[in-house]
Amino acid sequence: MTDPHQLLSDYERRTAALLERAEEAKAQIADLTGSASSSDGAVTVSVSAGGALLSLSFGSKADDMPKDRLAALVMATAKRAQAQAVGQITTIMAPVIGENSEAMRFVESQIPRIDLPDEPADTPPAPQQFVVNEDQQDAAATQPPPPGRPARRPVEDDDTDYDQRDLFKKEGGW
Repeated sequence: MTDPHQLLSDYERRTAALLERAEEAKAQIADLTGSASSSDGAVTVSVSAGGALLSLSFGSKADDMPKDRLAALVMATAKRAQAQAVGQITTIMAPVIGENSEAMRFVESQIPRIDLPDEPADTPPAPQQFVVNEDQQDAAATQPPPPGRPARRPVEDDDTDYDQRDLFKKEGGW
C-alpha cells in the first residue's frame, strides 16, 4: 500500500515546482519584447507584447524617405514586432501547462490576433526640377517629360563663346 504521507509529500513537491514554473513564466511574459526591422533597414522597432513602443531607430534609408511613407513604415514594423512578441507567449507557457492541453487552447484564444500589414511601397522619386550641369542637361533632354508638364526644348549650342569673355573688359583694350 502507498503511504498517504508520501503521496501528500509528492503532491506538495509537484505543486511547488509548478508554482515556481508559473512564476518564471509570469516574469518572462512581463518582460516580453519583440523587435523588427523594415526590409530596407530604414526602421527598427522594439515593442512590448502589448504594443508599447520601447525603442525606435532609423537607418540611413529613412533620410531620403517622404514622411508619410516613413510613418507608415514605422507602424507596419511596430505591428510585426508586436506579433513577434505575442508569438512567444505560447512558447513560454507550453512547459507550464502542456503544449496540447485545454489550458493551452484557452491561452491561445486569449492572445490577440495581429493583422500584419505589408510594408508600404516605395514612392517614385520626384521628377527632376532643374538641371545642374551639362551631363544632366543631356540626360534630361533624352527623357520624356513627366505627365502633365510640357516637353522642354533642347538647348542649342550657338557656338558663340560670349560666356567665355571677361565682362569687365572692353574689346580692343582700355
